[in-house]
Formats: sequence, structure tokens, C-alpha cells
Amino acid sequence: MWTPSSSSSILTFFSLILLFSPCLSSDTVQQSFLQCLASNSHPKFPISDAIFTPDDASFLPVLNSYIRNRIFQTPTTPKPLVIVTAKHPSHVQSTVVCAKRVALEIRIRSGGHDYEGLSYVSQQPFIVLDLFNLRAINVDIPTETAWVEAGATMGELYYAIAKQSKVHAFPGGVCPTLGAGGHISGGGYGNLMRKFGLSVDNILDAQIVNVEGKILNRQQMGEDLFWAIRGGGGGSFGVILSWKIKLVQVPSTVTVFDVERKIEEGATDVVWEWQNVMDKLDGNLFIRMMMHSASGENGQKTGKTTLVALFLGPVEKLMEIVNQNIPSLKLQKQECIEMNWIESVLFFANFANGTAPEALLKRESPSGTYLKRKSDYVREGISKKGIEDIWKLLMEIEGVGLTCNPYGGRMGEISETATPFPHRAGVKFKIQYSANWKKEGEEEAKENIELARKLYEAMSPYVTKNPREAFLNYRDIDVGSSRNWSLAEGRVYGEKYFKGNFERLVNVKTKVDPQNFFRNEQSIPTR
Repeated sequence: MWTPSSSSSILTFFSLILLFSPCLSSDTVQQSFLQCLASNSHPKFPISDAIFTPDDASFLPVLNSYIRNRIFQTPTTPKPLVIVTAKHPSHVQSTVVCAKRVALEIRIRSGGHDYEGLSYVSQQPFIVLDLFNLRAINVDIPTETAWVEAGATMGELYYAIAKQSKVHAFPGGVCPTLGAGGHISGGGYGNLMRKFGLSVDNILDAQIVNVEGKILNRQQMGEDLFWAIRGGGGGSFGVILSWKIKLVQVPSTVTVFDVERKIEEGATDVVWEWQNVMDKLDGNLFIRMMMHSASGENGQKTGKTTLVALFLGPVEKLMEIVNQNIPSLKLQKQECIEMNWIESVLFFANFANGTAPEALLKRESPSGTYLKRKSDYVREGISKKGIEDIWKLLMEIEGVGLTCNPYGGRMGEISETATPFPHRAGVKFKIQYSANWKKEGEEEAKENIELARKLYEAMSPYVTKNPREAFLNYRDIDVGSSRNWSLAEGRVYGEKYFKGNFERLVNVKTKVDPQNFFRNEQSIPTR
């Protein structure tokens, strides 16, 4: 296996200059990094075609192509000195070695869905290592496994599985443009979680480039690091190159529905019944529940709930379960659609019925949106009075909605310490707060972010406490951040994301990256 060459005398000289001269210009640092890359490029896989600098006409298009939150597409957003769009594992190795050598921060991007832009923005001189070219997928149905590179999207993975089998799937996110590297390393959840758990619960092996630029598999990295990258955020420990995943079996026929009910149509009872029973129902059933404001009669404000379901089985069984347990929904058979699993993937991704699976291969996101996301966990049921108060809040704070994802089933059977992801038994559902807007400007952004924060604060009586739990993949800088990368700073957000698993993550980090090279504003700190 090729490894980057040892330091030349010139590069060692540069490293010493950078170490003792923090005021050197960005141009000098950039040139030192580029010279290092040239010296450490694998002769069979030259890195020159993978490098973009601000002088290149393609620099901004490449940078912006995987920015999913337009807040970070402004002229004042800090830009990297270099983007490396790795086309071979050796490019990743060289980038890590050289960024470390010249003391540049490295930000690692696989899909760009980081809500706070931490995978491609820094306040310090930095480079972006973008993995979107590393997207190979190898599905092996006889062993019910697959290898997927970090830059492949979940849509590409689902398509590759469906091309070989109509009765196999993988438990991952419903958004097809998610990059496999970051999505899985942060936990990875979707509509199969109640049956099969999270993405990280179905990982068999991985390849990671460590701080020394070496490629390690599960056996080589050891079980502690393998545990940490499955839910602790791979970017704190190295660069995920690929995952070996376990495929799961699904029936040839599944059933979906997407129905709406306003307050006048019994929405309050629907929400109340849903939250009381969903975590106890058949693990084959997943029903996402959303609450938002809407227009009622005579243009007056009202509340509306939307329920979107996947059932791993036929419509008759789904109807029986739902109408026995959520009778206020009054679900009708004509509101349900039977289909196969890959069609349900398209359904949940909001493609029109009948759309060909090839649509999952499109990497372009819909027209850019400015957004803010926050998260919560609910372990105790909310009273009807509480639900009515939430409706009032949503009608007051227009433009921010709640998306609630049910737990229970397989999620309650897996130990909190099995992976860094700790939100397991006892969780009824998870909440995502969503604010979206399209108008440019700092004032518009500030107003919408404050609305999301206002709803989040108003929901505090109904959610977990000490800590107020949060989901790493719903990145939210409000729950805490670090610029000094101290243990005390890291604990503020770390215990919300990881609860008691935070301390073990710190131990792993201290062992594998003692100088804290792989870092961002919410990374795992060292001791």
C-alpha cells in the first residue's frame, strides 16, 4: 500500500517557518501546502486535477455545488485556500499529511448537508477536502453486504441495491442527496429505523485515513475507534473513505400514505393518539408526524398535521393497525398506496408517483434555500392541553414547523452504549424544528433563526432535560461550540449529543489524534 513520502528538507523547513511564524500570509501557507501535495502525489494517481484554488474559474462553482444551506454562500462567508476533490484514496492521504504539516485546518465534506456549514467553513485559514468523487458502490447480494464510498449519496446507494434486488434495502436517510460519509458517521436514521435501527447499527467494517495519513480498516483501527466513528462523527477522528454495510430484507410489497388533517378535522386528537402509541406499535410501521400552521376557513389561521407512513407489508394490515390505534385519523384505503421498496424511497423523497428510480442518481438539490434546524427528544407524553398550546405557538410563529420521528421498536432494544448514539430506549420521538426562507440578507436570516429559537425555547417543558438531548446529524451550533477546543467547551454540546458516551469518545480522540488535528466547532476534544 502506498503511503505519502517522508518530509523533504524543504518541506520540513516550511513546517518550521509556519510553526513559529503565525503571521505568514495566506498565500505563503497556500503555496507551502500545494508544494507538499505535489511532492506527496502518487505517481500513478496525480493529484493536480483534483486541486482548485481561488484563482481557478471553477473554484466557486465547485465550492457552492455542495453547499445545501445558502447562509454559507454569501460573499462574506470565509472561503478555503484550496479545495481538494479527491479522486483516489492517495489524494486523501496526501491532503491529511500536508494540511497537518503546514498547520492548516482541514474541513471534510461528503455531501454538504451539514446544517451549520462546519464541513466547509472555518474562521481560520483552511482547506476543504471534498469526497464527492469517491462514490463507488459494490453490492453483494449473496452475502447481503455492500461497500459504499464516503462521497456516494444515499440515493445512489439505494438505486444500486434496487438494481440487484427487489427485497433488500439499507436503513438510512430519506433525502437522496445525503453523502454516505457524514450521514452514517453521525448516526444515520430513516424510515426503517423502527425495524432495523440506524445506519450505524448496520455497519460491518470501514476504511478511515488517520492523522498519520494511513488507511485503516476495522481490524487495524481497533474496536474503540470503530465504535467512535459509528455515530460520534467521523470527522473528529479521521477521514472516512468507505463503509461496509449490512443489507436488510424487506417484503416485495410495502405500503405508504401521506395524509393531512386540520384542527377542525380532529388534528389535536390525531397528534395525541400518535404520540401515545407510535413507540409501542409494530416495528414494521413508521409514521412521521408534522405540525405546522395553515389557513383555515375565511383565511383564519389554524393548525395542520401531516402524517407520512411506510409500512413493511400490505395495505389491509396497515389499515388494521392504524385505525385500531389512531382512530381519530380515520384513515381511508384510497389514501394508501402499495408499491415496492425503491418506489417508497422515491415517495418519501417527494418525487411524483411513477418517477423512475434513476431520479435518485441526481445530485443537484432543489433551488437553494436558507435554513435553520434544531432538535429535541421527547420521553414523556404531551397532554392535550400541551398540544393545543403548541398549535397556538405554531400559528404565532409562522414559518417554523415541527417534524416528529417515532422511536420504539428496534431502537428501544439496542443499548445506549452500543454506539456513540445514545437516544434509545424510552424515547417516544425526536423533533426537528425547521425554518426555511428564500429572501437574501442578514436581517432576514436573523429574523428566521430567532423564530426557530423562540419555538425551541417554548417547547422546553415537553422535552428531555439535564441534558436537553440533541441529534448530531441535525447540527445546531446553538447547543454549544468551541474555538479553544477545551474539554469544558466540548462537554457543553458533547453531553447533549452523546450523553454518557461523550467521555469514551474523548478517550478515543485523545488516543488516536492527541494533537487535535481533526477539529471543528463541535468536534470531540482531547483531554
